[in-house]
Amino acid sequence: MRPTLLALAATSTLGLVALAGPALAHVTVNPGTAPGGGYSKLTFRVPTEEDDASTTKLQIFFPTDPAFGSVSVMPQPGWSYKVVEKKLKKPITTEDGQMTQAVSQVTWTATSKSSAIKPGQFQEFNVSLGPLPDSGTVVFKALQTYSNGDVVRWIDPTVAGQPEPDHPAPVLTLTPAADATASASSTSAADGDDSTRSDWALGLSGAAVVIAAGGAALGLKRKKA
Repeated sequence: MRPTLLALAATSTLGLVALAGPALAHVTVNPGTAPGGGYSKLTFRVPTEEDDASTTKLQIFFPTDPAFGSVSVMPQPGWSYKVVEKKLKKPITTEDGQMTQAVSQVTWTATSKSSAIKPGQFQEFNVSLGPLPDSGTVVFKALQTYSNGDVVRWIDPTVAGQPEPDHPAPVLTLTPAADATASASSTSAADGDDSTRSDWALGLSGAAVVIAAGGAALGLKRKKA
């Protein structure tokens, strides 16, 4: 390929990356999947897409039907947070008894200009929650506020087989709890196999030492004789 064609190809590739970059910079929940029925630590990743403004606030809305029996927030340096609870239409039963209210929203706010998320940067906000539903998906709608007053509403539903919307809501996909158990069992079995191999190798090493010691003793006796 001629140098001019190489340069043109490189320029075209960079152009595609530049165009694709902002479209992929959504507010997302990570990991994107979690075992159903249990508790999980979730991270909301927030990139700043605007070139001349910083992200100063993030609001995450939690579903209340079904509601989460427990929601804990990990403090983020440089950011304050506020937890909002909502009265439930139907109480839920937890390990601590019946709950008539549940967390419906958490808002993080930058405490200073220096802690806001600058253009080209991202920040992560962590929560621990559960129990999760046994299956299906959990949608967390989000609002992202910029220092210039712009508010981006990450609330659009993602429909299978349809093009991704401009502002998709973060979605957590739930996997059967049995998958997690099977994975853990496989890991334990693999660890057991490794342990068995290690014990077998250690036994062989010990036997080799004994044989070597016996050979040395026999040689010494022959010299004395």
